[in-house]
Amino acid sequence: MVENELKAQVDNLIRIGIALSSELDIDELLEMIVDESRRFTRADGGTLYILSDDKKYLRGKIVQNDTLETRIGGTSPVEIDEQVFAPIPLAVDGQMNHANVSAFVANTGRSVNIEDVFETEEFDFAGPRLFYEKVGFRTKSMLVVPLRNHEDDIIGVMMLLNAQDTDQDVVIPFSLDHQNLISALASQAAVGITNAQLIQNLQNLFDAFIQSIASAIDEKSTYTGGHIRRVADLTMMLAEEINQTEEGFWGRLNFTEDELNELRISAWMHDVGKITTPEYVVDKATKLETIFDRVEIVRTRYEVLKRDAEIAALKKKIALMGEDEPEGWADVERSLEQQLTEVGEELAFISQCNTGGEYMADEDLERIRKIASQTFLLGGEPHARLTKNEAHNLSIRKGTLTDGERDVINNHAAVSVKMLSQLPFSKNLSKVPEYAGGHHEKLNGQGYPEGLAAEELPLQARIMAVGDILEALTAPDRPYREPMPLSQALKIIDFMVKDGELDGKIVDLLINSGLVFRYADKELHKDQNDVKQGE
Repeated sequence: MVENELKAQVDNLIRIGIALSSELDIDELLEMIVDESRRFTRADGGTLYILSDDKKYLRGKIVQNDTLETRIGGTSPVEIDEQVFAPIPLAVDGQMNHANVSAFVANTGRSVNIEDVFETEEFDFAGPRLFYEKVGFRTKSMLVVPLRNHEDDIIGVMMLLNAQDTDQDVVIPFSLDHQNLISALASQAAVGITNAQLIQNLQNLFDAFIQSIASAIDEKSTYTGGHIRRVADLTMMLAEEINQTEEGFWGRLNFTEDELNELRISAWMHDVGKITTPEYVVDKATKLETIFDRVEIVRTRYEVLKRDAEIAALKKKIALMGEDEPEGWADVERSLEQQLTEVGEELAFISQCNTGGEYMADEDLERIRKIASQTFLLGGEPHARLTKNEAHNLSIRKGTLTDGERDVINNHAAVSVKMLSQLPFSKNLSKVPEYAGGHHEKLNGQGYPEGLAAEELPLQARIMAVGDILEALTAPDRPYREPMPLSQALKIIDFMVKDGELDGKIVDLLINSGLVFRYADKELHKDQNDVKQGE
């Protein structure tokens, strides 16, 4: 019987060891440690302390007691209240705290096994005595063991209370076998906790790194600061809304924690390829802008045109000059006024075209061509009023980018895929390049960089595409247009759904769930937020 019980305990210890080494959720891991330790020893209660980051305190993480029907910390919805379970200092007045049994174990690394805490003077148990007087719960037997990891560092302390003799329903001391068994389990637990903490720290470092890269990309342009964060927020809001929807099309879909994390990282990295995009293209606020807005050069030319007209008029006046006001001066002045008016209107037209604010009609393109064909004299040499490159840029029908510059912008998606594909992502992050690189693909196959069809586009990329479009349309910091009202943005998105560019089910979820209005309240200017839910 004893051999069978011992074998069962060894088997359980092996099973728990495997579980401890594979569990990465810190809260579940800590709870598992206390649960299994209590089960082994039939302890009525258990408390787990973890060393604070500054190594000056023990902080309570798990508190359990069957008699008091208490489960706090871990996966329990009840969190540790440090007003009630105050951190235990490892030193008091510069001296090691040996009065508190948990601090003693953490300081010395020695286990403490007490048969009856009310019968010992070795430690200060005023707290348990006061608790007994107020509540009636009697702490009797106690086992406190250190959690020592593979580097022989103590990272915490586990306290078990009131071992039970279930046959006689009485509290008994913790046996030496139990002490040895719990010490072995505590060591395995400490290694598991350390591993989980290291993995969590690496995850935190990775998250901080990708967010710093995203911030650097946003900072590269004074006009797109916050774009990546907003797209990531929108993407995750949509994914979480899908998880919360229990009926209809989305009711049968649910992202796991790993899938949510994979999508989150994809969203933060979706524009990483822009690190190679020239600033003058990203920031191109007008059609003639490169490093600076070349419209100023054009204005200088037109000032020369005005000056030449004025000089020519003066020369004509001098030639007509006599004793009285020469005849023909009025004609010269009328001709000069007409020339200056034409030059001014021409410059105003060029300046208007340069803004890229409206779709250019065919007659406007023809006028640009005619202006470019005219010349003026500078240093005795004829020069075009507009260079070929200037005329080409001013002839952009919509926006401020030429086809070549748009290709440079669009190439960031392909660069993102290329850069991310070179990173050794773990198995649970293997789809990051695909999701991040697919945010500009369209269901009709007319997107980029791959021109993928609807059946080739994963749900995650479709979600990100909707988030990216909504952010781009409503962003209050674009240089080439005024902030777009939400109503107009939603009309454009509706047209994109009808044209087969965006996923209509995701857009419906975005609007019908009220998510778009929550986003607008948080991110848009008040004058943009012109649609209320239900309208």
